[in-house]
Formats: sequence, structure tokens, C-alpha cells
Amino acid sequence: MKLFDDIRQFLLECEQLRKRPLIVILGPTASGKTSLSLKIARDFDGEVISADSRQIYKYMDIGTDKIPGPSQQGVRHHLLDIVNPDEEFTVADFKRQTMKAVNEIYARRKVPVLCGGTGLYLNAVIENYQIPQIPPQYGLRQQLAQYYEQHGATALHQMLIERDPQTAARIHPNNVRYVIRALEINYAGGNQKQDSKGEQLFSVFAVGVEWPRDELYERINRRVEDQISRGLLNEVKTLLMKGYHEKLPAMSSLGYLELVAYLRGEKTYEQAIEDIRKNTRNYAKRQMTWFRRYRSVHWIPGNELDQVLAA
Repeated sequence: MKLFDDIRQFLLECEQLRKRPLIVILGPTASGKTSLSLKIARDFDGEVISADSRQIYKYMDIGTDKIPGPSQQGVRHHLLDIVNPDEEFTVADFKRQTMKAVNEIYARRKVPVLCGGTGLYLNAVIENYQIPQIPPQYGLRQQLAQYYEQHGATALHQMLIERDPQTAARIHPNNVRYVIRALEINYAGGNQKQDSKGEQLFSVFAVGVEWPRDELYERINRRVEDQISRGLLNEVKTLLMKGYHEKLPAMSSLGYLELVAYLRGEKTYEQAIEDIRKNTRNYAKRQMTWFRRYRSVHWIPGNELDQVLAA
């Protein structure tokens, strides 16, 4: 198959030219990235690094569609279950831990496969973001958190739009932790939160999975049904019973936010499920808008994915 021939040639050229290879698997949620990453990792002696801003959290398995251990097919995975839902984890943390994992993978003479749908995480590694080293501003952080509690995520995000529209465009309003951190950096640094690009560290081979919108939305609807049947509601209840507050940024994740609203009596169960479907579809649309800006992606039509996986 041409895709695998191209990857093989890419790895050969990297070896000959002494370049550091990085295979990147990207695409919207429910597109089939995980299956493709396993196929490529198994065929090319690789290890997978998750680039998902929600799969980092422990105890959040069903809603994040985290690949369980038995399904990993013996392929080593990195950056899954690395922090508790109430712990802070920044883009800088992701980049640092990814670089550590990549170096360990190279030391084992294997190929790193970076797979995920969080565009900011992918960019931080691919484009070697030079992230401002500004320490946390705890007093300001508390003030911003209080503002969020009083006025909501949209109002907080509007503050960032007014101070730094470019950064605001990259961060979803519900990602309160990132919004607050961006405002911290903005206020502390007195300028915009510009993550400048450094010299590229890797030779990148990017593969994306692209579905017609209607088909992708149907895949999303089916996945939500599967998550519900596997016990997503109980997972949310368990998190709350463990003491993780419903206002934590982790709990604003798709599936958790909507079911918390149901548990609070703010909407019916059926409304919550429909909101998960709708919000996930909207998220997928934003992801595709982000990824269309990428150059040199080897796009696989979704209807050819089964053929690729069977090759």
C-alpha cells in the first residue's frame, strides 16, 4: 500500500540523513486515529505518544475514549493517566514530557508515533513552541477563578479576546485552565501570549483521517451511544464521589460537563445525551478547521481506513 511505502521511504531517508523521525497521526474525534496509530506502531516498530488534553487524566477513561491496556496490542503508550483530574497540566508540561518520551523511544531504537486531536499539543511539538517561562501568578489566578465562578466561562474567555485575540482564537472557552493561564501570562508579561516557533526538532510524517461531515457525525453519534452503554454516567458519579469538584477544568470535558448538568437537575437525561452529541460534533468541526491549516498531511479518506488497517 502506498501509505506504508511512503512511511518506509521516509524512515529510510531519516536514517540515511541522520534525521530524527516523528510520525504524527491527526484528525477529528471519532475518526479512527487510535486504530491507525496502533497499525503504524506495530508495522514500523513504534511507540505511541498521546496528544490528547483529556486522556492525561486518571479515572477519566470512558468519556475520553482512552484505549484500555488489553487493546494496546503490546504497543507501549505514553502520556495516558499521568495526572489527577484536579492537577494542573500545561502545554509546556506536555511538550516537556513528550520530549522525554521521544528521547526514551529513540534510545530503544524505536519510532515515536504522536497521535491525537489536540491541535495545540501537536503544534507545540511539531513547531517547537518556545513557551514563555512565566511562573504562576497565584493571586491573579485566584481572582480569575473567582471571576469565572461569578460570570462563567464565556465571560472569562471574552477577557482574553480583548487582551489577546490571537491566543483566544486557539483556546476553547470551556478550557478554563488554559484561558486563565493565558491571561496570567498576558498580565504578568505585559504582552500577548505568543508561543514563538523554534528550530524544528524532527522530520515529520503526518497522516490524517478525513471523513465526509455527515459520516463523521454519524460515527460520533454511535460513539456517544457506546460510551453511555459502557457506563459514562457512573464514571462521572465516581469522579464526584472521589471529591473532584464539578467546576474543575477536567470536568468541563465533553460528556462530563453535560452529565454533571443532568445530575444537578439542570437538564433531563435525554437532553444531556443530545448535548454530548451536539457538542462533540461542534468540537470535531473546530478540529478540522485547525488541521486544514497543516501542510504536507497524507490524508486518508475515511472510507479507505478499513482497507489501510487490513493491509
